[in-house]
Amino acid sequence: MTIGSAIAIYFVIWWLTLFMVLPFGVRSQHDSGTIAHGTDPGAPAGVNLWKKALWTTLLSGVFFGLFLLVMNSGVTLDDLPFFRPPSDR
Repeated sequence: MTIGSAIAIYFVIWWLTLFMVLPFGVRSQHDSGTIAHGTDPGAPAGVNLWKKALWTTLLSGVFFGLFLLVMNSGVTLDDLPFFRPPSDR
């Protein structure tokens, strides 16, 4: 794997992990009791994007490490018992 493809794969994993992390710990304005004038009460009160970016970076590093481990292990789809091409059945 070249460095360019590794960076691209890490970016995709980071982006997917960001969407997994974003909903954690979000409190609505209604829940916190401070509703800003002209906004929806269900809008988030505080997002903490820097904290979520840190967690996203840490988790995506773990996921990327697992990806590299599987890629370098030599396991292919032919090794999995539940995946067989239709011609081999």
